[in-house]
Amino acid sequence: MSTAVLDKPTGAVTVLVTRRVKAGHEAAFEQASSDMTAAASAFPGYLGGQLVRPDAEGSGDDSALYHVVFAFDTHEHLQGWQQSPTRSLGLAAIAPHIEAQTLRQVSGLGHWFAAPVGPKQNPPPRWKVAVVTWLGICPTVYVLFLLLGPLLAPWPLLPRVMLLTALVVLIMTWLVAPPQLTQLLKPWLYPVTRAGTA
Repeated sequence: MSTAVLDKPTGAVTVLVTRRVKAGHEAAFEQASSDMTAAASAFPGYLGGQLVRPDAEGSGDDSALYHVVFAFDTHEHLQGWQQSPTRSLGLAAIAPHIEAQTLRQVSGLGHWFAAPVGPKQNPPPRWKVAVVTWLGICPTVYVLFLLLGPLLAPWPLLPRVMLLTALVVLIMTWLVAPPQLTQLLKPWLYPVTRAGTA
C-alpha cells in the first residue's frame, strides 16, 4: 500500500485517495468508505467529500479503482483528522477490502497548472490561472443548471449547492481543466521567452 503526499499546502486542502478494491468486496468497501466519510464530517474544518465509483463518468477505465475526494479548510484541521483514532478505525475497516491505496494532497487549483515538461518555465501569473479557472467553471455550472435545475428546484438550498459544487469539482478535475483548457491555452499560460529578453 503506497502513499504519496505532496507539499504542505496553505489554506483549504483537497485530498484525492485512490483505492484498488478486491473483486467481490465492492459493497463492503462502499459501506466502510461511507462510514469513514460520515466520521470525517464531524471533524472541525471538514468541507465535504465524494466517493467516485468506477462506473462514474470521468472516473477512468479500471473497474477496480475507486476515488474519494474530500477537503478541509486548513492543513491543521486535515492533520487533526488524519492523526485521529477515528480515522485509524476507518482505515482498519477498509483495509480487508482493498489491494492498494494512493493519496494525493493539493492546495486549491494550482496542481492543474503545473509547468509542462521541458525547459524550466515560470508558472503563469495568478490572474491567468483565475481566467482559465473561470473559463472552465462558468460553462460547467451553466450546463449543470440547464440539466439539473428543474430536477433540483424542490430541494433545499444547501443540498443543491453541495451537489452542484461537488459535481463542478469532479468535472473540472477529471474532464475539463487538466487535459483540455490548460493544453489549449498553453501558449498563453507559458509564453516562449525570447533569448536575450528579461
